[in-house]
Amino acid sequence: MRARETARPIVRCVLALGVSLCVSSCGGIHNAINPAGPQAGNISDLWWLMFWVCTIVFVLVMIALLIGLKKSKREEELTAPVLDPPEDSEHRRRTVVIAALSITIVILFVFTVASFLTGRSLSAELAAKGGLTIEITGYQWWWEVRYLDVDASNIFTTANEIHIPVGVPVTFTLRANDVIHSFWVPNLSGKKDLIPGKINTIWLQADKPGVYRGQCAEYCGLQHARMALWVVAEPQEQFNAWRENQTRTSVTPTTDSQKLGQQVFMSTTCVMCHAISGTPAGSNIGPNLTHVGSRQMIAAASLTNTREHLREWIKDSQQFKPGNRMPANNLGEDQLQALVDYLQSLK
Repeated sequence: MRARETARPIVRCVLALGVSLCVSSCGGIHNAINPAGPQAGNISDLWWLMFWVCTIVFVLVMIALLIGLKKSKREEELTAPVLDPPEDSEHRRRTVVIAALSITIVILFVFTVASFLTGRSLSAELAAKGGLTIEITGYQWWWEVRYLDVDASNIFTTANEIHIPVGVPVTFTLRANDVIHSFWVPNLSGKKDLIPGKINTIWLQADKPGVYRGQCAEYCGLQHARMALWVVAEPQEQFNAWRENQTRTSVTPTTDSQKLGQQVFMSTTCVMCHAISGTPAGSNIGPNLTHVGSRQMIAAASLTNTREHLREWIKDSQQFKPGNRMPANNLGEDQLQALVDYLQSLK
């Protein structure tokens, strides 16, 4: 009876673990075991190898534990403890221990070799990759994205949203402006640190269209959890159209409200931190706003890019991301609405 009561909590734990594993394996836009590219696929294969081996080991250990509990029940029925067990019994136990130790060593060796081969394949492939090159700079707490090209007229800067063509390898050069950050898009690649004073490189490729969420994976301060980004993988034609639009200067305001909004931007502290190509605004302290109206998210993927969110962010960004470097703006309602009109027109 005692062995049965002891086994019940173990069975409950096993069932709970099984349910949690099933839930955690569900697909999504931020899931390392739902790969959408070759690099993430290699990492996923390694993960599944470790998962299934560890699952088998776990099941075998639980079976051994239940057998041991059953034997202990029988031993409780003995009138006196066995001080000198039979030689054949000791031999069997010794054999089991040696076998278990040998299997453990083999498993660890297999994991080591598999991990080494995965890492080497990712590093070896990097040297052979060409195509698109993007420079990522991490700030507290947002991402600057600069598209490089041999033709200077095709170089442009955006923020927190990366567009890439499907099926094309993309090389990222990673920099940090303040503290250590880590670039991680689980569906497309592994993690790579951004270290101040050092340039790291990583590549990824999206094999199917979609929007994939990235995240800073190295604690970098108060708003680390809200330092996210989006990677938009789209067909080559759509990417070319998007890139061509991004290389253009900002849209000239047409309505009276947009013109007033541009005046507000240029005459307040906005111009001291942000750049808008085609205007005198050229600071790079904050995100480049040349085409901010075309982005899906603002505030490093913390808020959807709606008129209301943009208005509230400009008014007092600290209510959404306390500690960020953007101060509150004491603008009148008319000025605030005009500024929102102007920024939303920048597409």
